[in-house]
Amino acid sequence: SSQHLSPCRGGTSGRSCAGCGGRIADRFLLFSMERYWHTRCLKCSCCHAQLGEYSTTCYSKGGMILCKNDYIRLFGHSGACSACGQSIPASEMVMRTQGNVYHLKCFTCATCRNRLVPGDRFHYVNGTIFCEHDRPGRGLLSSHPAPLQANGIMSDQKVRVPVMEVGRTVNELSHPVATVASGFQRFLDFYNVQWLFS
Repeated sequence: SSQHLSPCRGGTSGRSCAGCGGRIADRFLLFSMERYWHTRCLKCSCCHAQLGEYSTTCYSKGGMILCKNDYIRLFGHSGACSACGQSIPASEMVMRTQGNVYHLKCFTCATCRNRLVPGDRFHYVNGTIFCEHDRPGRGLLSSHPAPLQANGIMSDQKVRVPVMEVGRTVNELSHPVATVASGFQRFLDFYNVQWLFS
Protein backbone atom coordinates (compact mmCIF):
# COMPACT_ATOMS: atom_id res chain seq x y z
CA SER A 1 0.00 0.00 0.00
CA SER A 2 1.12 3.56 -0.64
CA GLN A 3 2.40 5.44 2.39
CA HIS A 4 2.98 9.17 2.73
CA LEU A 5 6.27 10.37 4.22
CA SER A 6 5.83 13.26 6.64
CA PRO A 7 8.96 15.19 7.59
CA CYS A 8 8.89 16.35 11.21
CA ARG A 9 11.19 18.33 13.45
CA GLY A 10 13.01 15.93 15.75
CA GLY A 11 15.10 17.72 18.32
CA THR A 12 15.17 16.02 21.69
CA SER A 13 11.93 14.12 21.19
CA GLY A 14 13.19 10.83 22.65
CA ARG A 15 11.47 8.90 19.87
CA SER A 16 12.97 5.61 18.69
CA CYS A 17 13.69 4.92 15.02
CA ALA A 18 11.70 2.03 13.53
CA GLY A 19 14.66 1.22 11.28
CA CYS A 20 17.66 1.04 13.60
CA GLY A 21 15.97 1.20 17.02
CA GLY A 22 18.17 4.10 18.07
CA ARG A 23 17.01 7.31 19.68
CA ILE A 24 16.17 10.04 17.17
CA ALA A 25 18.07 13.17 18.15
CA ASP A 26 18.38 14.53 14.61
CA ARG A 27 16.89 17.88 13.72
CA PHE A 28 14.52 16.18 11.24
CA LEU A 29 12.82 12.80 11.23
CA LEU A 30 10.28 11.00 9.07
CA PHE A 31 6.89 9.65 10.06
CA SER A 32 5.56 6.85 7.87
CA MET A 33 3.50 3.69 8.44
CA GLU A 34 2.60 4.98 11.92
CA ARG A 35 6.27 4.93 12.97
CA TYR A 36 9.15 7.38 13.26
CA TRP A 37 12.39 7.03 11.30
CA HIS A 38 15.80 8.68 11.01
CA THR A 39 15.93 10.20 7.52
CA ARG A 40 18.87 7.88 6.75
CA CYS A 41 17.04 4.73 7.99
CA LEU A 42 13.88 4.78 5.87
CA LYS A 43 15.24 3.02 2.77
CA CYS A 44 13.87 1.00 -0.11
CA SER A 45 14.33 -2.71 0.63
CA CYS A 46 15.51 -3.31 -2.95
CA CYS A 47 17.64 -0.39 -4.15
CA HIS A 48 18.42 1.04 -0.68
CA ALA A 49 17.54 4.60 -1.77
CA GLN A 50 16.85 6.89 1.18
CA LEU A 51 13.16 7.46 0.65
CA GLY A 52 13.01 10.84 2.39
CA GLU A 53 15.42 12.25 -0.20
CA TYR A 54 13.91 10.34 -3.11
CA SER A 55 10.18 11.03 -2.78
CA THR A 56 7.32 11.93 -0.48
CA THR A 57 5.79 8.49 -0.97
CA CYS A 58 6.86 4.95 -0.22
CA TYR A 59 5.13 1.60 -0.61
CA SER A 60 4.87 -1.31 1.78
CA LYS A 61 3.94 -4.89 0.99
CA GLY A 62 4.80 -8.15 2.70
CA GLY A 63 7.01 -6.45 5.27
CA MET A 64 9.03 -4.68 2.57
CA ILE A 65 9.38 -0.92 2.22
CA LEU A 66 9.77 0.06 -1.43
CA CYS A 67 10.30 3.09 -3.63
CA LYS A 68 7.73 3.56 -6.39
CA ASN A 69 10.01 2.17 -9.13
CA ASP A 70 10.76 -1.06 -7.26
CA TYR A 71 7.12 -1.52 -6.23
CA ILE A 72 6.03 -1.28 -9.86
CA ARG A 73 8.90 -3.52 -11.01
CA LEU A 74 7.97 -6.22 -8.48
CA PHE A 75 4.19 -5.97 -8.35
CA GLY A 76 3.11 -4.03 -11.45
CA HIS A 77 1.20 -0.78 -11.39
CA SER A 78 -1.62 -2.12 -9.28
CA GLY A 79 0.17 -4.73 -7.14
CA ALA A 80 -2.25 -7.23 -8.60
CA CYS A 81 -2.11 -9.97 -11.20
CA SER A 82 -2.86 -8.63 -14.70
CA ALA A 83 -4.98 -11.71 -15.47
CA CYS A 84 -7.12 -12.32 -12.37
CA GLY A 85 -6.82 -8.96 -10.60
CA GLN A 86 -6.00 -10.60 -7.25
CA SER A 87 -3.20 -9.32 -5.02
CA ILE A 88 0.26 -10.81 -5.44
CA PRO A 89 1.91 -11.74 -2.12
CA ALA A 90 5.46 -10.48 -1.68
CA SER A 91 6.87 -14.02 -1.35
CA GLU A 92 5.20 -15.38 -4.49
CA MET A 93 7.05 -16.09 -7.73
CA VAL A 94 5.68 -14.16 -10.69
CA MET A 95 5.85 -13.95 -14.48
CA ARG A 96 6.30 -10.56 -16.14
CA THR A 97 5.86 -9.33 -19.70
CA GLN A 98 5.33 -5.92 -21.27
CA GLY A 99 5.10 -4.27 -17.84
CA ASN A 100 2.42 -6.68 -16.63
CA VAL A 101 2.80 -9.07 -13.70
CA TYR A 102 1.05 -12.46 -13.39
CA HIS A 103 0.66 -15.24 -10.83
CA LEU A 104 2.37 -18.36 -12.19
CA LYS A 105 -1.01 -20.12 -12.40
CA CYS A 106 -2.52 -17.19 -14.35
CA PHE A 107 0.16 -17.00 -17.04
CA THR A 108 -1.81 -19.06 -19.56
CA CYS A 109 -2.69 -19.16 -23.25
CA ALA A 110 -5.91 -17.23 -23.93
CA THR A 111 -7.15 -19.99 -26.26
CA CYS A 112 -6.24 -23.37 -24.75
CA ARG A 113 -5.67 -22.14 -21.16
CA ASN A 114 -2.45 -24.18 -20.89
CA ARG A 115 -0.06 -22.71 -18.35
CA LEU A 116 3.17 -21.35 -19.84
CA VAL A 117 6.38 -22.19 -18.02
CA PRO A 118 10.02 -21.15 -18.39
CA GLY A 119 11.30 -22.32 -21.77
CA ASP A 120 7.90 -22.08 -23.51
CA ARG A 121 7.55 -19.76 -26.49
CA PHE A 122 4.48 -17.60 -26.65
CA HIS A 123 3.05 -14.61 -28.51
CA TYR A 124 1.88 -11.40 -26.90
CA VAL A 125 -0.76 -9.92 -29.22
CA ASN A 126 -2.51 -6.69 -28.26
CA GLY A 127 -2.21 -7.47 -24.56
CA THR A 128 -3.21 -11.13 -24.85
CA ILE A 129 -0.96 -14.16 -24.35
CA PHE A 130 -1.06 -17.12 -26.78
CA CYS A 131 1.00 -20.30 -26.83
CA GLU A 132 3.05 -21.07 -29.94
CA HIS A 133 0.36 -23.46 -31.21
CA ASP A 134 -2.63 -21.11 -30.76
CA ARG A 135 -1.24 -17.79 -31.90
CA PRO A 136 -3.61 -15.76 -34.09
CA GLY A 137 -2.79 -15.73 -37.81
CA ARG A 138 -0.72 -18.90 -37.51
CA GLY A 139 -1.90 -20.11 -40.91
CA LEU A 140 -1.08 -16.88 -42.74
CA LEU A 141 1.81 -16.79 -45.18
CA SER A 142 5.04 -15.61 -43.62
CA SER A 143 5.39 -12.98 -46.38
CA HIS A 144 2.73 -10.90 -44.59
CA PRO A 145 4.46 -9.11 -41.72
CA ALA A 146 2.54 -8.43 -38.55
CA PRO A 147 1.08 -4.90 -38.55
CA LEU A 148 2.90 -2.20 -36.64
CA GLN A 149 1.15 -0.50 -33.76
CA ALA A 150 1.17 3.28 -33.49
CA ASN A 151 4.26 3.12 -31.27
CA GLY A 152 6.22 1.19 -33.91
CA ILE A 153 6.27 -2.11 -31.99
CA MET A 154 5.08 -5.25 -33.72
CA SER A 155 1.65 -6.19 -32.44
CA ASP A 156 2.65 -9.87 -32.42
CA GLN A 157 5.76 -10.26 -30.31
CA LYS A 158 7.21 -13.74 -29.95
CA VAL A 159 8.98 -14.25 -26.66
CA ARG A 160 10.55 -17.12 -24.77
CA VAL A 161 10.49 -17.57 -21.04
CA PRO A 162 14.07 -18.28 -19.92
CA VAL A 163 14.89 -21.41 -17.98
CA MET A 164 16.05 -20.50 -14.49
CA GLU A 165 19.67 -21.28 -13.82
CA VAL A 166 20.87 -22.51 -10.45
CA GLY A 167 22.95 -19.94 -8.61
CA ARG A 168 21.70 -16.85 -10.42
CA THR A 169 20.96 -13.91 -8.19
CA VAL A 170 17.69 -12.02 -8.05
CA ASN A 171 19.41 -8.95 -9.50
CA GLU A 172 20.25 -10.94 -12.63
CA LEU A 173 16.69 -12.22 -12.85
CA SER A 174 14.88 -8.98 -12.06
CA HIS A 175 15.95 -7.29 -15.29
CA PRO A 176 15.24 -8.45 -18.84
CA VAL A 177 17.78 -11.12 -19.69
CA ALA A 178 18.35 -10.20 -23.34
CA THR A 179 16.92 -8.74 -26.50
CA VAL A 180 17.37 -10.93 -29.56
CA ALA A 181 18.82 -9.48 -32.78
CA SER A 182 15.43 -9.24 -34.49
CA GLY A 183 14.39 -6.70 -31.88
CA PHE A 184 10.98 -8.29 -31.47
CA GLN A 185 11.85 -11.25 -29.31
CA ARG A 186 11.96 -10.52 -25.59
CA PHE A 187 12.55 -12.51 -22.45
CA LEU A 188 10.56 -12.53 -19.24
CA ASP A 189 11.65 -12.12 -15.69
CA PHE A 190 11.03 -15.09 -13.42
CA TYR A 191 12.03 -14.49 -9.84
CA ASN A 192 11.03 -14.82 -6.25
CA VAL A 193 10.77 -11.55 -4.37
CA GLN A 194 11.58 -13.38 -1.13
CA TRP A 195 15.14 -14.03 -2.37
CA LEU A 196 15.90 -10.35 -1.86
CA PHE A 197 15.82 -10.79 1.88
CA SER A 198 17.15 -14.29 2.53
